[in-house]
Amino acid sequence: MKFAKLFVFFLVLPLMAFTAAHKYYVSVTQIEYIKDKQSVQIISRIFIDDFEKLLRERYDETITLANKNEAKSTNRYIETYLKEKLRIKINGKDVAFNFIGKDYEPDIMRCFLEIEHVKSIDTFEISNQVLFDLYNEQQNIVKTKINTKQKSFILVSQNNKAVLNFN
Repeated sequence: MKFAKLFVFFLVLPLMAFTAAHKYYVSVTQIEYIKDKQSVQIISRIFIDDFEKLLRERYDETITLANKNEAKSTNRYIETYLKEKLRIKINGKDVAFNFIGKDYEPDIMRCFLEIEHVKSIDTFEISNQVLFDLYNEQQNIVKTKINTKQKSFILVSQNNKAVLNFN
C-alpha cells in the first residue's frame, strides 16, 4: 500500500506541474542604424492577441488584427499608440519615427518604423512602454546594432528606459 501511494505521488505530481499554462508577455524590438542611408530602421514584434486586446480596450472594441477585412483605421491606431509608448532620443534630442507599416507572422505582428536623416549617433536613448498599460508582467526586449556595436537589454515597467553611449 505504501508503495502504491509513493508510485502515485511520483507519477502524478510531475504531470500536474505542467498542466497550468503560463502566459509570457514580451515584445522584441530590433533597431539598426544604416549609416550610408542615414536611417534608423526599427522592427517591433508584438503578439497579435495582446496588441489586439489593447486596441480594443483603447480605441475600438470591434478591431480584429490579421484579418482580411481589417479596418482601415487599424494602422492609424497602431501608429498613434506606438508614437505614445515608444520614445527615442538621438544625441540628446527627441526624434520622430515614421510608421512604415506592418505585417503578420503566425501569432506575431511586425511593425516597421524608420527615423530618417540621422547623420551620426553619439548617444541613443529609448523608452519602450508598449503594453505596460495592459500587463504588469510585460517585458520589452530591445536589440540594437548601432555604429557596428550590438547591445541588448530588457525593459520592464519599473525600468522602461535605456541610454547607449557611442563616444
